[in-house]
Amino acid sequence: MKTIGLIGGLSWESTATYYAEINRGVRDVLGGLHSAKLLLHSFDFAEIAALQTETGWPEAGRRLADAGRRLEASGADCLLICSNLMHLAAGAVEAACSVPLIHIADALGQALQDGGAKRPLLLATRSVMEEPFYLDRLRDGFGMNALVPDADDRIEINRIIFDELVRGVISPDSKAFYLDAVRKGRQAGADSVVFACTEIGLLLSPADMDCPSFDTAKLHAQAAVAFALNLTPSQR
Repeated sequence: MKTIGLIGGLSWESTATYYAEINRGVRDVLGGLHSAKLLLHSFDFAEIAALQTETGWPEAGRRLADAGRRLEASGADCLLICSNLMHLAAGAVEAACSVPLIHIADALGQALQDGGAKRPLLLATRSVMEEPFYLDRLRDGFGMNALVPDADDRIEINRIIFDELVRGVISPDSKAFYLDAVRKGRQAGADSVVFACTEIGLLLSPADMDCPSFDTAKLHAQAAVAFALNLTPSQR
């Protein structure tokens, strides 16, 4: 079994999901008392969130790259950034490390392809919904014509993530708002819904949807398990 290196604490609410999903995945494959070989670098998210600005992103990249180097030096065979938004710094981590970085958008794109989706609706932070680093990767790598909510809804979806979900606050009113955004996305032609923020799975579940849904935190964790155990596509 290979060792998985997690760059986490982005926020810790979703990092806990990664830890549980990866260990559960290894146990499901190997059985018995098996669990994953994991290394975790967990940031103080307040420090990282303060760098999520145009001028702060280079420093954020340096900090994530340093975390990746430390994990690699400690024996990690692959790296995961436990956040969609923080993949803005993926290039810095890849440049600093020799072990592979399992990119969250690649795990998502493959799952969308396998599920027959073409026009997924992304629910995420504003940067993920608006900037090319994520949308272009899905389009160019996997042929996805992703949709996003309208501008006003993107602002509120982003606010709920940072003011509530990363703080562990689960609000019925916020859930209703997200479901209304999904309803509008479906009317606009979305054939699926992506929880493209690793905390959204704390608020929504597949049972809430009238179409296929894709939880990026769980998909990313599954990709890590597949790497660690050398699973073929038919074994996943």
